[in-house]
Amino acid sequence: MPRPLDENTLVAGQIDPASLPDLAAEGVTLIINNRPDHEDPGQPTSAEMEAAATTAGIAYRHVPIARGIGPSDVEDMRAALACTGDGKALAYCRSGGRSVLAWAVARSRDGVAREELERGAEAAGFSLAPVAHLL
Repeated sequence: MPRPLDENTLVAGQIDPASLPDLAAEGVTLIINNRPDHEDPGQPTSAEMEAAATTAGIAYRHVPIARGIGPSDVEDMRAALACTGDGKALAYCRSGGRSVLAWAVARSRDGVAREELERGAEAAGFSLAPVAHLL
């Protein structure tokens, strides 16, 4: 179940390709996949997710984060979030945790106040403690 981080961004654990038409109907215009392919057996690949997103009329970005969030991950996340347009972005990973952390650091680089980021993360059930030094 997607949870809001801010007015334009949602976060979720692994989503099902079949759920994308419903997400499009709810205003999601961009999917950001933060999972590397083959992280878990049976996980949809990036190509499968992109095909489902395209069919549903949703833009798609793959920003895989495997071991910690590096500078290029932050820049890729910033670039992806900048493509949201008038709709909503939904970022996902296995549990939503990496997506929240990447969102927070990316939005921090865009000038969003730490307190605002912490409120959004906490309301969605996440802590920004692992990236506090980057905010």
